[in-house]
Amino acid sequence: MSETFTLPAETRRAGKGASRALRREGRVPAVVYGGNDEVLAIHVEAKELVRQLGTGHFFNSIVEVEVGGAKVRTLPKDVAFHPVSDRPLHVDFLRLAANGKVHVEVPVHFANEAASPGLKRGGVLNIVRHELELVCDADSIPDEISIDVTGLDIGDSIHISHVTLPAGSASAITDRDFTIATIVAPSALKSEEGDTTKAEAEAE
Repeated sequence: MSETFTLPAETRRAGKGASRALRREGRVPAVVYGGNDEVLAIHVEAKELVRQLGTGHFFNSIVEVEVGGAKVRTLPKDVAFHPVSDRPLHVDFLRLAANGKVHVEVPVHFANEAASPGLKRGGVLNIVRHELELVCDADSIPDEISIDVTGLDIGDSIHISHVTLPAGSASAITDRDFTIATIVAPSALKSEEGDTTKAEAEAE
């Protein structure tokens, strides 16, 4: 399960002028929305936000926003970045209800590549989806989904139906058995097969 971050915050006034002033002071404007409560306009420290973004799993982690002496459990939904400097300009947080479900994108990891006959023969793991869209329990968001490629040969495909998801998680895409990855022949092998086919055709 992904870790829980704590992010101190303060309430703010709305408006572009106020937001620009906050950014000059090293702060990042943000909002917390969702649930039955009103939208909460806040600002957070830019350095701490950048640190949490740098962990690589900020978007599938619970963030407890501390504001006014209270903690609000949230899930980061969007960060706007400056087009040139890449510094964060604004953050959207989704307020989480107790025992609620969340829609997240979880990275995929492929395990036991040395045990794949296709990869040992020089095949290439063609990754179609680097992340899976999942609906998870808010308190049980996985860090990653590990997929075992043991025994897979060239031409084999991995579909979502082949993946055992953690308890409390389900695919957000339910209308098709989509492909996650395939093992394809290397270019050299394709060329050899093409040459063989051509030679057979000429012999005929």
